[in-house]
Amino acid sequence: MKPNWILIASASRARLLQQDVGEPMVVLTSFDHPQNRLKASELGDDRAGQERSDGSFGGVAYEPRTDAKQKEHDRFAREIADYLEQQARQGRYRSLAMFSPSQFMGDLKAALGSSTAKLLTSTHDVDLTAVGLAEIERRIAHELVQ
Repeated sequence: MKPNWILIASASRARLLQQDVGEPMVVLTSFDHPQNRLKASELGDDRAGQERSDGSFGGVAYEPRTDAKQKEHDRFAREIADYLEQQARQGRYRSLAMFSPSQFMGDLKAALGSSTAKLLTSTHDVDLTAVGLAEIERRIAHELVQ
């Protein structure tokens, strides 16, 4: 029987856990994105919108500004989602539960591929990235019961 996977993530780090029926949780892999711990000014900022003209009437448009911090959040979410998608396509897990603060959860969900999205069983707005493994098991069990 395939195991259940649990993703514990924030904008700067994540752990992927596996739980087989009747077995303790184990950490499969960790992800780290130290750029998300930097201030936006340290990341370098995006230029304001750029002018584009397609030659038609009203063809001048300004692209919206994208915050450097948000770009890093999106990059990290895609890194995690790409890994999960690859593993889902190989049939490595049965279900996925994600635990993340709501702001980053939105980035993660937007980056998920179709195979991963089918296996996603629950999302929880809680940051458990700084919690030890024994405490994580207790907290996850509590969250999944609610």
